[in-house]
Amino acid sequence: MNEKMTQDQRLNYLVEEFKADSIEYKDLQTPKNIEGKRRILRSLMNIRMPKELSDDVLAVQDEYLTGRAEEKGIVRLSDIPVIRNGISIWQGDITRLAVDAIVNAANSQMLGCFVPMHTCIDNCIHTFAGVQLRAECFRQMNQLRIRYGKDYEQPVAVPMLTDAYNLPAKKVIHIVGPIVQYKLTPELERDLANCYRNTLDLCLQNDLKSVAFCCISTGVFHFPNKRAAEIAVSTVDAWLLQHPSGIERVIFNVFKDEDKEYYEELI
Repeated sequence: MNEKMTQDQRLNYLVEEFKADSIEYKDLQTPKNIEGKRRILRSLMNIRMPKELSDDVLAVQDEYLTGRAEEKGIVRLSDIPVIRNGISIWQGDITRLAVDAIVNAANSQMLGCFVPMHTCIDNCIHTFAGVQLRAECFRQMNQLRIRYGKDYEQPVAVPMLTDAYNLPAKKVIHIVGPIVQYKLTPELERDLANCYRNTLDLCLQNDLKSVAFCCISTGVFHFPNKRAAEIAVSTVDAWLLQHPSGIERVIFNVFKDEDKEYYEELI
């Protein structure tokens, strides 16, 4: 069924199915325009708790998100120049990258961002991966709660590996960065360095040869952007020296011009 549908038809179908799946929003009026429908669908996906979804709806969702990825434009390693030692800088939407792993700046609940249409990377990655990603994170967190207790939350700098589902990347590495509440401390700086180091260790353990890092802990976690970039670059440089054949490409994915300038100065 879904292979014969156009993208517009898939969008219409998914909006109605996700509305029907939501008790609170089942009677929501559907906008007429494409952009309005996309916003409604994304919002309904954002607020949806991890639970079963019918195979038919999942199949259409997967076709739709695969199409959206192609519309946005998939960026491959060969499209991104190497600056030095297998290190690159790329500015743009991390969900476009066809690499072995992209890094998600997660929160300690590890279930993604539930705020409709929020612009954080966690929201963006979960939206374009599909509802399977939240479901997998939920399963992994349930297993950890069985082991460590019902109040378990993911600690800072402990990475979690999941499939990437409908993203061009193969895997997603979710990591909780340190939150700067008052002032920057040496402990917070060590925590951020451990985010990069532990993520690279996880890549090595799982034979992931290319990884794209977001700017962990900047933004709503209030880590100063320049210092965060310094720690990221110095930690990655040191790790690559210790593991010369461990990873073929490390990409620093930036969104803001400010971060791009910091990384260009450092690399």
